[in-house]
Amino acid sequence: MAGKVKSIYICSQCGWESSKWVGKCQGCNSWNTMEEEIQTVTKAVGKSMNNTAKTNTIVAMRDIDIANEERYVTGIKEFDRVLGGGIVKGSLVLLGGDPGIGKSTILLQVCNKLGNDLKILYVSGEESRRQIKLRSDRLGVDCENLYVVTETDIEVICQIIRNELPDLVMIDSIQTMNLTELSSSPGSVTQVRECTNFLMKTAKSLDIPVMIVGHVNKDGAIAGPKVLEHIVDAVLHFEGDKQMSYRILRAVKNRYGSTNEIGVFQMTNDGLSEVENPSMMLLAGRPKNVSGTCVACAMEGTRPILAEIQGLVTTSGFGNPRRMSTGFDYNRMNLILAVLEKRAGYFFSNCDTYINVVGGLRLDEPAVDLAVAMSLVSSLKDTAISESAIAFGEIGLAGEIRGVSQSQARISEAVRLGFRKIVLPYQNIKTVKKSLYPDAEIVGVKNIREAFEHMTN
Repeated sequence: MAGKVKSIYICSQCGWESSKWVGKCQGCNSWNTMEEEIQTVTKAVGKSMNNTAKTNTIVAMRDIDIANEERYVTGIKEFDRVLGGGIVKGSLVLLGGDPGIGKSTILLQVCNKLGNDLKILYVSGEESRRQIKLRSDRLGVDCENLYVVTETDIEVICQIIRNELPDLVMIDSIQTMNLTELSSSPGSVTQVRECTNFLMKTAKSLDIPVMIVGHVNKDGAIAGPKVLEHIVDAVLHFEGDKQMSYRILRAVKNRYGSTNEIGVFQMTNDGLSEVENPSMMLLAGRPKNVSGTCVACAMEGTRPILAEIQGLVTTSGFGNPRRMSTGFDYNRMNLILAVLEKRAGYFFSNCDTYINVVGGLRLDEPAVDLAVAMSLVSSLKDTAISESAIAFGEIGLAGEIRGVSQSQARISEAVRLGFRKIVLPYQNIKTVKKSLYPDAEIVGVKNIREAFEHMTN
């Protein structure tokens, strides 16, 4: 029977619904995110639960056979690392990132790697066939089983998938897809949610993996409702400035692997190329005999990554000194500055302070606290840190240097890249096998002043 039309307001950030417009979302406390959606309410006629219920077989967990389960290995090692070893059959993977950062590029390169062995369907709602062909020629994509369709109706797309039964499906992008039964425009909260649900049901029922490109909003989060990230099995996010050549692929969510792994790529004329040794890349061009720079070692999953941290401390010309941090948590920097003043006697109250992690990398691990503190003290004292020295350790509010995990892997990576003095927390000395590094000086420290003395000698 005919439905009744009514308007509701949905938050574009979290999907919270309201019957009237409000300035502040009650679900995520965001301002001016409520968007109007037109809905048609229909009454169910003559349908009983017995008629619509579906029977399903209950299976014991121990009886489920996964012996023949295998992943599609793309051959792009950095991409496979982030996915947890390859693409799982029947999985739904969401790939997000800023415009122009390389989302469509990496999908075409995956098609090029798998297209000779697997049947791949590339669905584009943003580009024509000729545009896709021009881009594929530029990237050198030449495979036999890559098929392209330009369509935005999600029901038509799912029907094509059922008819053709490809081994892998690419959707570029989910914000251009629409469901004709809904009156809202493509890219709206309702359209994105329902189109993703359609793809999820198709992928799970046919055991076909689907990779979806998702746009991001001005805050860097994936556009659409937050429930979108809950529906999919994995959420991959490209980080880095598109004006720079380096890209970092990080798993925000992964049901089939770790979320701590990252993949490092470099954008070239031929597409995205893998950076197998990101530590060497991040340390390239490091200045010598300059104050305010220190090398830190952070763990990204099972991979130790060395990065240069630069600090700049200069006398402020204003009443309130300026604080700025790039690639490191701003509040964490303020905490370290407070500890340096209260516990170590280094005063930054009348100085502007800047922290920068070179290469566009973002470091969130507490183990980089000591390197940040060393770069700040080095700039304040205008004393250069030894070129062959590296530091890692967490700083406590009492000014102590606390132990960190996987110290052996950090030391091995530092020694491999030529560092001969490793300053680490005193607690970690007990677990380190110094005999493995005869040419390296491994020093355990208990406080910040002791660490700075060793770093400058």
